[in-house]
Amino acid sequence: MTISSSLNASVAGLASNASRLATISDNIANSSTYGYKRAVTDFHSMVIDSGAGKYTAGGVRVTTERMIDERGPLVATSNSTDLAVRGRGMLPVTKGSSVGIGEATDFPMQLATTGSFRADADGYLTTPSGLVLLGWPANPDGSISSFPRDSIGGLEPIRVNSNQFSSDPTTAIDLTVNLPATATEAGAAGDTESLSIEYYDNLGIAENLSINFVPDVPATGSSNTWTMFIEDSSSGGTVVGQYTLQFDDSPGLGGRLLSVTDSVGGPYVAADGTLSVTTGSGDITIDIGELGDPGGMSQLSDAFAPVSISKDGSPVGNMTSVEVDANGFVQAFFDTGISRTIYQIPLVDVPNINGLETEDHQSYTVTPESGEFYLWDASDGPTGDIVSFAREESATDVAGELTQLIQTQRAYSSNAKVIQTVDEMLQETTNIKR
Repeated sequence: MTISSSLNASVAGLASNASRLATISDNIANSSTYGYKRAVTDFHSMVIDSGAGKYTAGGVRVTTERMIDERGPLVATSNSTDLAVRGRGMLPVTKGSSVGIGEATDFPMQLATTGSFRADADGYLTTPSGLVLLGWPANPDGSISSFPRDSIGGLEPIRVNSNQFSSDPTTAIDLTVNLPATATEAGAAGDTESLSIEYYDNLGIAENLSINFVPDVPATGSSNTWTMFIEDSSSGGTVVGQYTLQFDDSPGLGGRLLSVTDSVGGPYVAADGTLSVTTGSGDITIDIGELGDPGGMSQLSDAFAPVSISKDGSPVGNMTSVEVDANGFVQAFFDTGISRTIYQIPLVDVPNINGLETEDHQSYTVTPESGEFYLWDASDGPTGDIVSFAREESATDVAGELTQLIQTQRAYSSNAKVIQTVDEMLQETTNIKR
């Protein structure tokens, strides 16, 4: 009967508002939880057709949802591996309990929008709640191989060894020298001009390239020609490069490099002004400048002057810190001033982010409702970037939750009042017989 349907509708109203109270309580309790996503309760009316002239209360049905797409504000921290995602996308993580079990490589992937990651006893970047950050490992040269984007097969727990040593071998030298023009004139003493350049081999050991410039002294006039000998200490003083340098003496181009002829070593590349020599630890490219370049090798005046000498490479250094840039590249910094890319953290995206299943510790897993995931480079495609030295605060608006708390209390009281009224009406119906 209609009165009974009113009672059932109000009972459903009490249960639905109790569910809403539970989500409000959860939101307020987690108002200071980093990365917490607000839970919401939606009410849906139920309509029961009872025919003409009658109306039967259908009551209300309730559904709850986690608003994972809502992001909280970012707050700065002092830890370089405190990470937050600014924009769309989530960090790939896994449970710490699944790491380090035998040789397992199939880690169950979970997702998170923020985390305070620090190296644990084994070097894995882990949150206090036990979530381990995942990433793609870099090659020795810092490049990232091509990994599948729709699978976690290439991901592995990011492990940082704080006792790691690293050296950076020298592969390129920029050499700008002025040779004295008077040394190639007839009657000159023919003295050799020398300099030594230190470089680092593949083991971080310092070696030397001894470079000697021998002038060609003609019987008459001026030759404007030098022979450059390059000797390598790691090869026992062997000459690894011998080049004939011819300089221009025409108006407007006087003193500039005119030609380079190789006898020993790699050929001179006129397009970029480089030559290469093979040392005991590998090839080194030496940039002496392009032909006619006023900023390259020169022969002017009567003074020998090493104008500029620069090189890459560094000796062995200790790792001092780890940082993550906006594109997700994990950089290890060493006390020698060098840095190396050791991992790349992709951002995970799904078509329906609110369809993810909520797990403990503000983590989520992919479900059929969320759709298949895809691994993007941070700042690429639809995803945002990764912010280090930052955490994402709770998405809870305490003022809004308290307002809903008042509304829920009033709605609950109103449903209880309807039940009380129905009870009184049923009592009156019972009294008709008396």
